[in-house]
Amino acid sequence: MLTSLLIYTLMSLFPLGHASLPLVINTWPFKNATFTAWSVLQAGGSVLDAVERGCARCEAEQCDGSVGYGGSPDESGETTLDAMIMNGNTMEVGAVADLRRIKNAIGVARAVLERTDHTLLVGESASVFAENMGFVAEDLTTNKSVNIFSQWLKGNCQPNYRKNVSPDPSTSCGPYRPRSTPTPRQQQQSERTRHANQRSHDTIGMVVLDGSGHIAAGTSTNGLTHKVPGRVGDSPIAGAGAYADSSAGGAAATGDGDVMMRFLPSYLAVELMRAGADPSAACEAAISRIKRHHSQFFGAIICANTTGHYGAACNKVSGFTQFHFMVSNPETDAPVLKSVDCL
Repeated sequence: MLTSLLIYTLMSLFPLGHASLPLVINTWPFKNATFTAWSVLQAGGSVLDAVERGCARCEAEQCDGSVGYGGSPDESGETTLDAMIMNGNTMEVGAVADLRRIKNAIGVARAVLERTDHTLLVGESASVFAENMGFVAEDLTTNKSVNIFSQWLKGNCQPNYRKNVSPDPSTSCGPYRPRSTPTPRQQQQSERTRHANQRSHDTIGMVVLDGSGHIAAGTSTNGLTHKVPGRVGDSPIAGAGAYADSSAGGAAATGDGDVMMRFLPSYLAVELMRAGADPSAACEAAISRIKRHHSQFFGAIICANTTGHYGAACNKVSGFTQFHFMVSNPETDAPVLKSVDCL
């Protein structure tokens, strides 16, 4: 996929730094999630165990309101969850999307991986599967999510993710019906919506390597606030939200999933590392690929190769010029906050 010249250029611009194994790296300053995953590894747990437990910690703590129950209500006021886990040794994936009533979405994703021949289960059927597997059904609504939804209704459902519909989604709530030609105002509304919600979808994406270089990756999120019911972002899609291959590396993404999933950035980054690119260069190349088509998209990605080298990259937009992520390895032991300037 890469020419040898491009590989040489990437590696020259971004030389390999010091690395060590095992390694836990995850998006955003979700320190407790990092600590939990690291503790699992230190206790002899597998990389899958570490990813599951680390992401589950974020789900329980409702990290940043964007992971777990009680956050990001959709247009109907309901919180639904997306999650994925991938085994880099076997290339097996388990994922759930639009999951209702079950708080432990990453746990259900692992159940899909280990207890079915499928990759992705969605909606009400995914919830029924979870209950059959012994997961407890609970209300995902909280006072906070109810208040977010109520205030949104009082504000004429602003912002929202509708376009080319009537009544005008920039001033009115639904129900909506198709409109053949978008008005300039509707086009402006679409742009405003993207910028107004840059920090409403901070997925936890996690990549874990053990001492032998075995890799697993996972994600968990409650998606976009005020999303159209049924919307699924990049998080539960293999290659988009995360990807792991123990022969090459792992990556996980966060941000505007509706845009990012179209480019499979996590898969691209892993393939670049397979071809010899340093993780930082691989991350930057994946972000740059999206940026060429969507210069104002909000997003970031973390990358790690099989030797424990790691990197990250993000796209610079208004109010977002630096991306923070967590790392734990033998050099740091305790979780350490890292940052990278956006492109």
